[in-house]
Amino acid sequence: MHKLILKPGREKSLKRKHPWVFSGAVARVEGEPKEGETVAVRSSDGEFLAVAAYSPNSQIRARVWDWKERTIDGAFFNERIKRSVAQRRTVLDANASDAMRLVHGESDGLPGIIADRYGDTVVVQLTSAGAERWKEEIAEALLQVTGAATVWERSDAEVRHLEGLPPRTGLLRGTVPAAPLMVSEHGLRFEVGFEGGHKTGFYLDQRDNRLKVRALSAGRDALDCFCYSGGFALNMLKGGAKSVTAIDSSADALAQAQRNAALNQLPQADWMEGDVFQSLRRFRDQGRSFDLIVLDPPKFAPTVSHVEKAARAYKDINLLGFKLLRPGGVLVTFSCSGGVSADLFQKIIAGAALDAGVDARVTDWLHAAPDHPVALNFPEGEYLKGLICRVGALG
Repeated sequence: MHKLILKPGREKSLKRKHPWVFSGAVARVEGEPKEGETVAVRSSDGEFLAVAAYSPNSQIRARVWDWKERTIDGAFFNERIKRSVAQRRTVLDANASDAMRLVHGESDGLPGIIADRYGDTVVVQLTSAGAERWKEEIAEALLQVTGAATVWERSDAEVRHLEGLPPRTGLLRGTVPAAPLMVSEHGLRFEVGFEGGHKTGFYLDQRDNRLKVRALSAGRDALDCFCYSGGFALNMLKGGAKSVTAIDSSADALAQAQRNAALNQLPQADWMEGDVFQSLRRFRDQGRSFDLIVLDPPKFAPTVSHVEKAARAYKDINLLGFKLLRPGGVLVTFSCSGGVSADLFQKIIAGAALDAGVDARVTDWLHAAPDHPVALNFPEGEYLKGLICRVGALG
């Protein structure tokens, strides 16, 4: 096996079981490993540390598969995926949804691998050189372990460029799903844009948070920003909102949201195509106000280097949100930026409330659904964080 030798003192994070080896920690590579090939990671004095997937084009030069010396092959992926799927059965109510995350990357010991199940279809996203190297074995293991009819690839995330990998989408195993692909969640039905929608087609991480928003919606004038295919908006309608305004920049996403509302025999929201920042400023200038606002923007900080710019964007949009809330209103606000910690995010929201001149209090802290676990040795896995804030009177 090829070897990746670390510089003196750079083995500390690996001994704490952090699964990434950065390029700056590498002293030399012994052998000529190809992209995604397995290497043995060793300290400067030759101590074995882990087996990992080698990625010569990435700042993350290797991602750990295992902490003991072993062969990485199809049996390894079958074993890991079987364990991951079994763990989901212990944390999810099967009656709540027929869609779930089966594999959550590093937190399931499978770096660079995301797999989401939508009924009989598993959509897999491979974002690392190691995952790409073992694509066929991963697809076969997913098919065997789940008994699904289809494994579909959506490896088109921008992060693949950092690995030097081109985007890839299409059928890996089974048959092409009949369109549209449908899933159920807490009594609602949704179309899933598995071929070209966001992520793998649906935001499974927000499952529990959508239900919380439903419970807050009765009798309120509600606003859903960055609504995508209507996940929060439909729950607002289902929860008895007096009115729902939903904004997204994508006409295709809004069309899908309208179909989802009709599918569930719900009233249609006021679906608005446009830039959310500009729309909120226009609402402010028009004197419009709401009782419930959800802000679920896209990732503003894909890496730590983007945090300062992202912090300004989060503050701006939450400042506008607070200004549009009536006394007693509720702001449900999220960040999915891994580079923005939960502590920093709460400080940003506190600053936005202060500048908006509102008295706000946090009544709940929100996270990804339990099928998106966070390994304690990999805190970067805690990308989604959210707050429920009430302003003024407790209403």
